[in-house]
Parts: sequence; C-alpha cells; structure tokens
Amino acid sequence: MWKMEVIVKSCCLVQPAEPTWNGPFSLSELDQIGVLTHVPTIYFYKPTKNWLTPEHTIIKTLKNSLSRVLVPFYPLAGRLCWLDGDRLELNCNAEGVQLIEAECEAKLDELVNDFAPSLKFDNLIPHVNYHTPIEKIPLMIVQLTKFQCGGITLSWTISHVVADGQSAVHFISEWARLTRGEPLQVAPFLDRKVLRAGEPPVRKPRFEHFEFNPLPFLIGKSSNENEMKKKTTIAMLKLTKFQVEKLKNKANRKRTSDDIGRAYSRYEAIAGHIWRCACKARQHAYEQPTSLIICMDVRKRVQPPLPQMYFGNAIMDVVATGLSGELVTNQLNYAARKVREAIDRVTSEYVHSTIDFLKNQKEFSRYQDIHAIRNNLGPFYGNPNIGVISWIALPMHDLNFGWGKEILMAPGTLDCDGDSLILRGQDGDDSLVVSLCLQVDHLKSFKKFFYGDIVTDN
Repeated sequence: MWKMEVIVKSCCLVQPAEPTWNGPFSLSELDQIGVLTHVPTIYFYKPTKNWLTPEHTIIKTLKNSLSRVLVPFYPLAGRLCWLDGDRLELNCNAEGVQLIEAECEAKLDELVNDFAPSLKFDNLIPHVNYHTPIEKIPLMIVQLTKFQCGGITLSWTISHVVADGQSAVHFISEWARLTRGEPLQVAPFLDRKVLRAGEPPVRKPRFEHFEFNPLPFLIGKSSNENEMKKKTTIAMLKLTKFQVEKLKNKANRKRTSDDIGRAYSRYEAIAGHIWRCACKARQHAYEQPTSLIICMDVRKRVQPPLPQMYFGNAIMDVVATGLSGELVTNQLNYAARKVREAIDRVTSEYVHSTIDFLKNQKEFSRYQDIHAIRNNLGPFYGNPNIGVISWIALPMHDLNFGWGKEILMAPGTLDCDGDSLILRGQDGDDSLVVSLCLQVDHLKSFKKFFYGDIVTDN
C-alpha cells in the first residue's frame, strides 16, 4: 500500500526540566497484563495565522512545555526493565521522551476528507522498534509533522504498561495547558500501591477468572494461526445521534423477565450490535462459541474509589460469551444483556480478586508475548471474537495547544482483526464513530448489517 512520504528533520530526547525522583518504581498487577506495545493517537490542525514566529517555533514551544510537564509526570520519562525474568518494573531515570520533527509535501485536505487509520498514514505516527532492548525504548514518542499547506499533525504513542487511556489523556491535557501558557491544573496521583496485591502470603482469589482463559477458536480449529494471517482493513463508521438512540431503544424494547432491571446504556447497545453484526458477517455456524472482550475502567468501581487522576493502568478486561446462533436469532436485548452481565461482575471484590489472581501467577508470558509484539500482532480478538473498547467518556476532543482545536482526532492504526473503538463524533452533536478492524472478506457484509439492522427488527 502506498505510504505518504515524510522526511524527519530532527529527533531528540526531552528530559524533565527539573530534577525528579530516581529509582525503581513498582508496577501494579494490572500494569503487568497490559500489552507491551504503545498506543498511538493523531491530531490534525489546520493552518492558522496564529502560528508562532520562526524565532519561537512550534517545535521549540512543544519541547519546552513537554520538558516542564514531565516534572510532575516523571514516570513517563523513565524506562521499563525486566524483573525476575517475566515481570516488569519501571526505572525512573529521567532518560526522557522522544520528540520528532518531520515534514510532508502533501496537503492536509488530501487526508482529512476521508480519513481512516491505515498504513497509508503510518509515517505520520511515531514508530517503535520493539527489536530494541526494552530498557532502551522510550515510554512515549511524539511526532510533529508540518504539511506544505501550513497545517500540522501532532501524534504520539504511549506505552500501555505505564498508562491507560484515562492517564494518557490527563497527561496530554496538562501538556496542552502548559503549552498555552497556563499553569498545571491537576497533578497525577502516582502511588500504585492502591492497586497492588499485598506482600506474601497472597490471598487466594475469591472468584473464578475466566477472562484469562484462551478465547474460543473457530469450530474444528485448534488455534487462530490461519485467521491471524488473513488480510484486514479498517473502517470508520459514523452513528448519528438518531441512530444511537435507535439502537438504545431497540436494546430496551421487548425486554423480558431475564433482562436486568435498569435500561441498557448506549455502550451496551452498541457493543451488542457490533457483536451480532460480526457474527453475521463472519457467517458462523449456529453453535460457534464467540466472546466479546470489554475493557473496564475500575477507578470508581473499587472501594474506596481511586483518585480520578490515578496515573497507571486502572483497567481490566472482562469477557461476555455466547453462541453466534443465539446472538443473531435473538433480539438486540439478548446481546446487550450478555454485555451487561459481564460488566456487572466488576465489583470492588472482583477487582481485588483479579489482583490476587494475578499476583499468584508465576509468570506472565501468556500476556507478554514478545514474539507476537515484535511481529505487530498484539492480543488477537479476531474471528470468532471481537473486542469493543469505549473512548466515549475520555475527553479527547478540543485539544488546544495554543493554535485552536483540532479538525480531526483519530486513533492510530488498529492492530488486528476484531479490534474496535467507540469514539465521540468530531462535531459535538452526540454522534459516535466506530473505528473497526476486520478481515477484508467480512467488512462489506458487516457494514450492511451494521446500518441495515438499525432500521429493521433483525
């Protein structure tokens, strides 16, 4: 696939502007199961008359504010290292965040009219070389790309071991605030002991944790190796406010005594809808087992609640399971109920049981598969399964570094078949966007069901 030519003009490490605490920084059990890969995001900004003068360039301003924001967020300037072979530790050594300045001869309008994350725009997002020893890999890499028309993209990729989505957005928001010349608003809460298991002897988990079992394979298969090799493509599917409400109404229509009391949320309705459409598009047999992976923020689910600005991974996956035939022959509320049941398992007791379960594991090799990571595979949610992550609640839009809000924000390239994200629409009109990676052979059918089933009783 054609890739846009981008020329790197400069590259440097940005270190904290003041001395910060140095030494080993213990990670929580929920950090240990995060993938070793980095999570990319990209923002597009139109040309503006308010660009800074050559004597006070954008890159200099970003470098200065990045250096200052790394003082309170000093863990991001450190490096990971292996501890006891298969557990990770964070070395707070202030080595810094990598900052890249690049140029592109294309015009911004050529990109944003029909943007979807793809390899076509890969050079606008920083690359991470996972063949480098982990002790040398920056936890964050930033890339500023200037276009011929005067527009720019600002992108970054942040280690998922060190920060989840909420933490990453907190950091970026404070960085933008300092770049605008404003003071830091809220410092991060860095103490991860609140989500760590106690010292030995560790308690036994109080629940069964099926979410760590292998996901289903296609009937007759003993692995997903063949599915992982199939060509995928990415789509950005918009849901208008009307379509979102229509799906919520469908999920809450014809409720039965099996349905849990309160009305299904838009996430539960949309996730159930995506799951059903994937089963239909993939043409599963009726008895095909299938799982939906749900990423949960536990900050408000543990008691006492975590500080909202807890910096780290306060997320965990839970799994809804079912048979494809039952999902597609029943109404949407059946799938939404499966999603609700999985979400409602995540109580404070369940979170702490998960932490105890993980602490009792002798190794994390099944979660930290470096071979898969180096081949850009990551966790595989593909056929017959799907992962649906919600970024709806993350305040990712209207990111102003001093030159106005972005014209477009998007996740970087999704990893593999079955990855999907639900994002708020760019226009602030309560619309949503589903960013989805699916096998090429399945996407056309998926789109047909995705939009067609909203207006039918299927």
